[in-house]
Amino acid sequence: MATFTSSLPDELLEKLSKEAKSLKVPKNKLIQKALEFYLEKLDKAAFLKSYKMTADDPELALLAEEDIEEWFRTLDELDKE
Repeated sequence: MATFTSSLPDELLEKLSKEAKSLKVPKNKLIQKALEFYLEKLDKAAFLKSYKMTADDPELALLAEEDIEEWFRTLDELDKE
């Protein structure tokens, strides 16, 4: 595991310390979980944005629909193996 050093505003560091103590977890673990959660939300937001863009473009929507159908066929084939 790599080491990462960063600066935080005093107020945020105090909140982090209080929460870590309250949850009885190390601050670095709390930061790790919060960052994982945040990055997952960014991925979902990017997916949603691309989905909305696709919905507004009939040509892209058709391509996406064809890809989904191909994906389901692939899953069916894998289930049969």
